[in-house]
Amino acid sequence: MTRNGEPIRTVDVLHCGDEIVIAENESGGAEPNPLLSVAVLFEDEHLAVFNKPPLMPCHESIKHRGDTLSNFFAAHCPGTVFRCVNRLDRDTSGCVIVAKSRFCANALQKHCEKVYYGICEGTDICGGRICAPIARERDSIIKRCVREDGQFAATTFCVVQRQGKYSLCRFILETGRTHQIRCHMAHIGHALVGDDMYGEKSELIKRQALHCGEVSFTHPVTHERITVKAPLPDDMKRIMGG
Repeated sequence: MTRNGEPIRTVDVLHCGDEIVIAENESGGAEPNPLLSVAVLFEDEHLAVFNKPPLMPCHESIKHRGDTLSNFFAAHCPGTVFRCVNRLDRDTSGCVIVAKSRFCANALQKHCEKVYYGICEGTDICGGRICAPIARERDSIIKRCVREDGQFAATTFCVVQRQGKYSLCRFILETGRTHQIRCHMAHIGHALVGDDMYGEKSELIKRQALHCGEVSFTHPVTHERITVKAPLPDDMKRIMGG
């Protein structure tokens, strides 16, 4: 950190007109993998929005090295820290915002609106608002359930299309609980197709049929209102006859 080109400490007194420069310690983190392919939906010098493919994790883990969105980003933006603003589960596809600076990551964290699309079991469903508290299952560190002692959770949804035994729904989350859409839809008897944690496996799709189809945010630098959309992936289109 410098003041008017000279090194400065955090305890030093500032004066009107001083020019303060703070240099972030940037490090790419994950190993770059230029062989990965991820669609870039929007990008400028401050942030990017990617269309994460289904079955691709956002971050590396013990079971996933070199095959994640962070590995793609390391090749796409060498030397830039991977700051994932809206992390999606491995099986969930769609829009992921990645900030290229700590400032942008912090600014976007609480000012990002998301729209999800999911294919649910059954057609006797009209949409509405699900308001049911979500808690962690007592015998699991991953699975969630609706329980009275859980955290407040609310999901608004509507039916976009019906096809055979299934309904394509549009979801807006009022809260951001883990597995919220999956848990809430299973709670009302309409689990997502292919969701073997809250429903059943399906021969039609290798994952839960859930997709982040739209993100909207105010750009932290330009202050422009930006909306980015990701088309429904092929595996979900096929179920709905597309």
